[in-house]
Amino acid sequence: MKMTSLAEELGSTTYPGRGIVIGKSKNGKYAVTAYFIMGRSENSRNRVFVEDGEGIRTQAFDPAKLSDPSLIIYAPVRVLGNKTIVTNGDQTDTIYELMDKQQTFEQALRTREFEPDAPNYTPRISGIMHVEDGKYNYAMSILKSNNGNPDACNRYTFAYENPVAGEGHFIHTYMNDGNPLPSFEGEPVLVDIGDDIDAFTELVWNNLNADNKVSLFVRYIDIETGKYESRIVNKNK
Repeated sequence: MKMTSLAEELGSTTYPGRGIVIGKSKNGKYAVTAYFIMGRSENSRNRVFVEDGEGIRTQAFDPAKLSDPSLIIYAPVRVLGNKTIVTNGDQTDTIYELMDKQQTFEQALRTREFEPDAPNYTPRISGIMHVEDGKYNYAMSILKSNNGNPDACNRYTFAYENPVAGEGHFIHTYMNDGNPLPSFEGEPVLVDIGDDIDAFTELVWNNLNADNKVSLFVRYIDIETGKYESRIVNKNK
């Protein structure tokens, strides 16, 4: 697979929706993830990321304007021991709870489907990073309707062992803007990952559509020590 510039990939559409990037920094030192949300409606745009323990959660920026919390208020990032879970919905909790009971990432997601938001049937995208004793691997998943047919759920898992320095994978909910919104297609896109958390955060944020972007979370985890640094950027301030 040919590597694509993450900046170009982000800027190629006005509405990739929600997106997850996971990979390894160019110097090989860090396990890297980014998660962003976008919105077209007032309800979707009325959000911020806030810290929640070792993870984050979404929160209404103006509680008075919150009309339906069901698919927009959730914990996108949670940490279970040496595993960091990143998703675009409340399946974060499903993965956390069932993996805590010794089920696998895939087994946990077998209990879930795409979102019930007809006619879009937004895919559920998920990622898990495993950092332990100087070793690192990750996996990504997408659960989507069968070409808009809600009677069938298509399930795809992509696992990456011994990730290559400077490489990451990017998966997002929509191919572009539309009505209904077209679901992501194909494998996660191979993208470049840099060494500096602030430069990477700036790159992602600056290349998301200015009108539709809402919030961004970035984390760099030291593969040797497990210690991490995080950044949160919110359009609403």
